[in-house]
Amino acid sequence: MGKELTSSEGFVRYNFGALPENLSQYETSTAVILPVPYDSTSSYRAGTREGPRAIIAASRQVELFDEELLEDVSLRGIHTLGELIPDMRGPERMIEKVRNVSREILTDKKMLVTLGGEHSITLGIVQALLEKYPNLSILQIDAHLDMRESYEESIYNHACVMRRIFEICNNIVQVGIRNFSQEEHLFIKAQGIKPFYALNMYKSNKWHDDVVARLGPNVYITIDLDGLDPSIMPSVSTPEPGGMGWYDTLRLLRMVCEQKKVVGFDVMELCPNPTDISSDFTAAKLVYKLIGYATLKR
Repeated sequence: MGKELTSSEGFVRYNFGALPENLSQYETSTAVILPVPYDSTSSYRAGTREGPRAIIAASRQVELFDEELLEDVSLRGIHTLGELIPDMRGPERMIEKVRNVSREILTDKKMLVTLGGEHSITLGIVQALLEKYPNLSILQIDAHLDMRESYEESIYNHACVMRRIFEICNNIVQVGIRNFSQEEHLFIKAQGIKPFYALNMYKSNKWHDDVVARLGPNVYITIDLDGLDPSIMPSVSTPEPGGMGWYDTLRLLRMVCEQKKVVGFDVMELCPNPTDISSDFTAAKLVYKLIGYATLKR
């Protein structure tokens, strides 16, 4: 894992959780963190390129003994790679680069945990996963459908990522949705895609079971942090009121991990605000919790 990855010049590299060497070596770790500081297609507030670094820095304050699982999740091993150097020739080239690095990590039988950065790069991860899991299903937590055919003259814009993924993997379950265009509405209606809209989730207590039932045996989880409510996650590029709460999100993620095989996940679109670090810590805690849930069976 050397040629594609590096720590940025002038940045003191931390590993996730400030783990000692015996718990963070690549060879012996169950989970591998891939930071991808890329946000070239951001359309509202730029800055998600700083997200991976902020999450890793905040993770040093996360208690390693999990209060829910009642164990130290880090004992399973969490390795942190250097930041993936952005390819600035365009999002298609960056997606290809992410795919190649993801394929290498998956070949080593690691659980890949990707920190963004913008959501467009999820396509490269899914492309690599489909080579190993052709029956893959995707759980998307997001405020937006991300189903546009193109946006700002690019079919690889972050607003198009799930449209591109749907073209190669049609088992997609979208949760927390509360903002979309007419174009997207007509597309999902024509395709028979039925998202879990935030308003309907608010009115029901059984949506967790319904989400799990729609997923196949092998699941990849992609989390755009704007899927969470801005009251707990204000530092995102495109905030949208009415999102998911902390415990509702954890309940869903744990249920999925207990009933399915989670083969990896990403946490995208943190846009750090230096005057409010709560979002950084919340994102880091979410990553650690999900590593804990997803590696229980391992």
